[in-house]
Amino acid sequence: MKRNAIGAAVLLAMLPVTGAFAAGLDRSGQPVAPIFQQGNLIELGWTSLFPTVEGKESIGLKREIPNMADKYSFPSGAIKYQANDQWSFSFLYDHPFGADAAYEGTNIFTTTPAERGAAATLPLAAKLAAANPTWSQDQIKAAVQGLLAPTPTPSPEQIAARQAVAKYSTLATGSDATNVSVTTQSFSLIAGFQPNKNWHFYGGPVYQTVKGDLSLRGAAYSVFNGYDATFHNSGAWGFLAGAAYQIPDIAFRAALTYRSAIKHDVDTTENFVNYQKLGGAAGTSGTTRIKTPQSVNLDLQSGVAPNTVAFANLRWVDWSSFSIRPGQFGAVSKDLGPYVGKPNGFNLVEYGKDQYSATVGVGRKFNEQWAGNMSLGWDSGTGEYVTTLGPTKGNWNLGIGAQYSPTKNFYVGVGAKYFWLGDAKAQVASNVGSTTYQADFKDNNAVAVGVKVGYRF
Repeated sequence: MKRNAIGAAVLLAMLPVTGAFAAGLDRSGQPVAPIFQQGNLIELGWTSLFPTVEGKESIGLKREIPNMADKYSFPSGAIKYQANDQWSFSFLYDHPFGADAAYEGTNIFTTTPAERGAAATLPLAAKLAAANPTWSQDQIKAAVQGLLAPTPTPSPEQIAARQAVAKYSTLATGSDATNVSVTTQSFSLIAGFQPNKNWHFYGGPVYQTVKGDLSLRGAAYSVFNGYDATFHNSGAWGFLAGAAYQIPDIAFRAALTYRSAIKHDVDTTENFVNYQKLGGAAGTSGTTRIKTPQSVNLDLQSGVAPNTVAFANLRWVDWSSFSIRPGQFGAVSKDLGPYVGKPNGFNLVEYGKDQYSATVGVGRKFNEQWAGNMSLGWDSGTGEYVTTLGPTKGNWNLGIGAQYSPTKNFYVGVGAKYFWLGDAKAQVASNVGSTTYQADFKDNNAVAVGVKVGYRF
């Protein structure tokens, strides 16, 4: 029995939340499924994730840490044009990588307005210490208080000191808590060539954008408490290439897709008010090299019974080669590195291991209008010790999806996934590579929902 049409119908009901919550910064899973659909196609999707990531300090007071993971949503889209029996052209849009997190409450990843105000006086204290090398700490403190004390007619020195503190206070008080936001977009142009009914070769250029904001707050970060970085929008090119072998009579397909790493030179603005050696440098601009990782996807499907297909996805992402070290952050890390066994400094973000993930499932076409599927997934995570900006270690997940086709050419798909997030030990950047960590995150979860609509023409 021919199952190619069955396979196409059922697999279009695949969850529109394919990746959603994975290791590192992985989000979409970078699928290419639309390029294999028959004929011409337009498809639009929307995915939303609602995570709960709570923990507890592993040092000090061992206070509870409320949910630090923000909910987020991202769109996706595809256009496929079948020029003739051999050639097709496709455009795919998604958000492959990202992060959204914000700590709350009172813990080592948050700070208070009073603490931020005290931090803002450090550059002034450093300036006074440099000008008066024989002064004691008490003398410096008294001088700072004198310059900032309210007076009816402040002196020029007092006015200058207050303006400096106000400037640094503003720079350092954008947030009471550690938070991060990273957004990427991917635009893939794909040409496909089918020399016969069994083989499909495809590839093309990929344009990717990346931007982000970061604030580090709280005692966990030591002198990095008060550090801010803005990574301005940057675009760069990469490519994808793949091949698929298929047997249409049994709806079998094995597709292997490679996506290259993409190097970005990102304009970056850093504010660092707590480090006296830099004089509380404000608004320092530079360029940060960010290389988003290469990846490989293996997609499998086969008809197993009338109106039924089994499917699987295996994915590898090269997160162990990923790191971020902005210029000013790197300069401070080199100063402090020898004290933590890292004479060359350390990165703001890095991952210890590569990501491996697998999803298996079954889909069934119930009639000409309805199809559905169930899936089970696993993600390895990127190591036992993870960044405080994303404190989870992989996951197990269970998904369901359904597709309704009111007409032959139009369909609507919906899906949901539940994630059991892996327990993780969160450590700050200076502790990466060691067994020292600042917080435990256990028994967390996430729920993802998605919708997509498609039209064949």
